[in-house]
Amino acid sequence: MPKTKKQFNSILRKTIVFSLFLISTIIVLLLYPKEGKFRYEFHKGKPWMHENLISPFDFAILKLPIELDEEKDSLNNNFKKFYKIDNQVYISEINKFQKDFELKWGEHLTKYYNISFINNGILSNSKLLAKKKKYYTFCYNILDYIFSQGIIEEEVYPSNKFSEQLMLIRNNNIAESVVRSDIFTINTAINYITIKLTKPSDSLTYASRIEKDFFGSIDLNKYLVANVFFDDETTKKLKQSLIDGISLTRGMIQEGQKIITKGEIVNQDKYRILNSLKKEYEASIGGTENFYMISLGQLILIISTFLILFFFLKNFRKDIIKNLLKISFLLMLILIFVAITSLTIKINIIHHYLIPYALIPIIVRTFYDSRLAQFILLVTVLLIAFITPNPFEFVYLQLITGTIAVFSLATVQRRSQLFLTSLIIFLTYSFLYLGISIMQEGNLENIYWKNFVWFAGNGLLLLSSYPLIYIFEKLFGFLSDVTLMELSNTNHPLLRKLAQEAPGTFHHSLQVANIAEDVAFHIGGNSLLVRVGAMYHDLGKVSNPRFFIENQRLEINPHDEIDYEESAKIIINHVTEGVNLARKYNIPNQIIDFMRTHHGNMKVLYFYRSYMNKYPNKEVDINKFTYPGVSPFTKEHAILMMSDSVEAASRSLKEVSEESITALIDRVIDYQIKEKQYENSDITFRDISKAKTVLKQKLLNIYHVRIEYPDEKK
Repeated sequence: MPKTKKQFNSILRKTIVFSLFLISTIIVLLLYPKEGKFRYEFHKGKPWMHENLISPFDFAILKLPIELDEEKDSLNNNFKKFYKIDNQVYISEINKFQKDFELKWGEHLTKYYNISFINNGILSNSKLLAKKKKYYTFCYNILDYIFSQGIIEEEVYPSNKFSEQLMLIRNNNIAESVVRSDIFTINTAINYITIKLTKPSDSLTYASRIEKDFFGSIDLNKYLVANVFFDDETTKKLKQSLIDGISLTRGMIQEGQKIITKGEIVNQDKYRILNSLKKEYEASIGGTENFYMISLGQLILIISTFLILFFFLKNFRKDIIKNLLKISFLLMLILIFVAITSLTIKINIIHHYLIPYALIPIIVRTFYDSRLAQFILLVTVLLIAFITPNPFEFVYLQLITGTIAVFSLATVQRRSQLFLTSLIIFLTYSFLYLGISIMQEGNLENIYWKNFVWFAGNGLLLLSSYPLIYIFEKLFGFLSDVTLMELSNTNHPLLRKLAQEAPGTFHHSLQVANIAEDVAFHIGGNSLLVRVGAMYHDLGKVSNPRFFIENQRLEINPHDEIDYEESAKIIINHVTEGVNLARKYNIPNQIIDFMRTHHGNMKVLYFYRSYMNKYPNKEVDINKFTYPGVSPFTKEHAILMMSDSVEAASRSLKEVSEESITALIDRVIDYQIKEKQYENSDITFRDISKAKTVLKQKLLNIYHVRIEYPDEKK
C-alpha cells in the first residue's frame, strides 16, 4: 500500500509539473502578437548578406523613431505657448478706480476750493468739470493701455525670457503673436505709471502744486493686477494637433523596385527602407488567413524553449522539479517579464529598455544559485526576443548585463550592494549600447541618446529588488541571505533564550557554526545557511538543559537517577522540542530542517549500548533509542551532521593530538556513512574527504595542537 501511494504521488506530481509548463506555454502564446516575422536579418552599418532584394509590393518609407523624435523636439522648442487676457480683471479694477477717483476728487475740492463735494453749485463750475474730466481721462488712459497690453505674473513667465514670442488671445478670441517684452509685469507697469506722472503729455500739464498733490493722492499702482494667464487647454490641444499632423512617412517604394543588392552596406537610407518593408510585411501576413499558421510557428518555438528549461532542471536541479512551489515560482517569474514586455511594446508609451530584466538573475540568485539564475535569464530573454524589435541587440544587451548583475551581487546582504549594482547595470547598458550604436551609425551624431534615459530608469527600478525579494520570500516560503543575516544575530530572542538557559549548548552551537561554515566554504555549500542552521540545531535542549553534558557544571549527573530508556527519551526529545519551539517563533522551515536532520535517524549509542550491557538477555525496543528525524537531504545538512558529531566527540578525547583527532574524525564520519546517513544528500566522497581535512585543521586550531618536531640527530 505505501508503495502504491508513493507511485500515485509521483504520477500526480509529474502531471502537475506538465500542467504548469503547458499553462505557461499557452499564456506566452496568447501574449505573442499574431504577426509574421520578416525573413531577413539586417543591421545598420553592416553589409546586406542575403540575395538582391526586390520590393514585393508598394509601401511607404517610414521615418525612423529618432527622426520623429527630432521633429517632435523641434516642434516643442519652436511652439509658442498660448496666453489669454481675462477681461473681468480689467472691468473689476476700472470700476474700483472710478469709485476711488470720485472720492479723491471730492476730497480735493474740499481741501483746495473749500467746496463740498455734494454742493450743487459745483456742477455749474465748468472749469472744474473740465479739469476733472481731463484728470480722469489721463489716469483712465494709463490704466486702459496697461490692461490692453496685458499684465503677466513674473513667477509664471520669468524675465530672462523677455525676447521669446508667445500667442496672446485678446477680446475677439483671435490669437496674435506678440513679443514677451511688449507685455507688462507688475514692476514694468509701475515704472510706466511713474514715467507718465512725472512727464505729463501735452494734454496735461501741472499748473501748480495743487494738481501735483491731487495726482499724488491717486495711487494707480494698487489697480495693477495680472490679467494675462497661461491657457493650458488651448496650448495642449494645438500642440497635440501639430504633433498628430507630423507625417510618419517620407516617400514611396514601388512594386518591383530594387531595394538593396547583396554585399551593399545598410546605410541610414537603406535601413529606413528595409525597416519600413519589414513592418509592412509583418503586418500584411498577420491577417486571419495566416493566424493559425503563425500561431503554430510560435507554439513550436515556445515549446522548444520551455523544453530546454525542463531538461536543464531535470538533469541539474532535480530538487526544483520535485518541488511544485519552486517550479511555479520560476515559471511565474518568466511569465511576468514576458507579459510586461508584451504590454510595453503594445502600448508603445515607454521603451522596453526601461524594464529591469536584471531583476531576474538577482532574484533567482538570491534563492538559488548563479547557474540557475543565468539559465532562467537566458530562457526569459529568448522568449521575449521573438516579440522585440532588433532581437539580436536585445539578447546581447540583456545576457551581458544580467551576467554582470550576478557577478556584482553574489549575495544580497547589504543595501549598499544594491545601489552599486544599479550603477553598474546602468554603466553596462550604456557602454554596450554605445558600442552597438557606433558600429551601426559610424558616428556619434545619429545615436539615439534618449535610450540612455531609459537605461538610467532601468537601474533605478533595480532598487525594487529588496521589497520584491521580501514579497517572494513570504509568498513562497523561500529564504534569502538578508533573512539569514537577521537570524544569525545573537540578539534574536531564541538565541538569547539558548544563551541564558543552556549556555554550554549555546557555546557548542557557535563552535559548530564556525566549523560548519568553513567546511561549506571549502566544498561548495551555502556557508551562511549552514552557519545559521548550526546556531539553531540544538535549540530543543533549552527544555532540559541539565541533562546535556555541556551544561553540567557539577559532578552530579541527572542521568544517574533515571533508567537508560528515560535518558534516551530526554536526549531524543531535544529534536522535536527544538522543532516545536522554532515553529512557535516562526523560524523558516529551511532552518528547522537542520534540527530534524542533524542526528538523522541514528541511535543514541551511549544509552543504547549501556542498556544492552545491563540487560544482555532482554529484548530491546530499538525505536526507543532512535532519533525520529530524517537523514540529511542536502549538502548543508550533511555538513552540519559531520561538524556537530565531530565537535561533540572531540570533547571526550583524553589525549588531544593530530593522530587522535584524525582517528576521531574518520571513526565518526565513517560510522555515519555506514548508517547510510548521506545517501539522500548531494554530497560526494570527494566532498567528504575535503570536509575531513577541514575538520581536522579546525580542531587542531581549537585545541592548539602543535606539530611535534623530530629530535635533532646526534
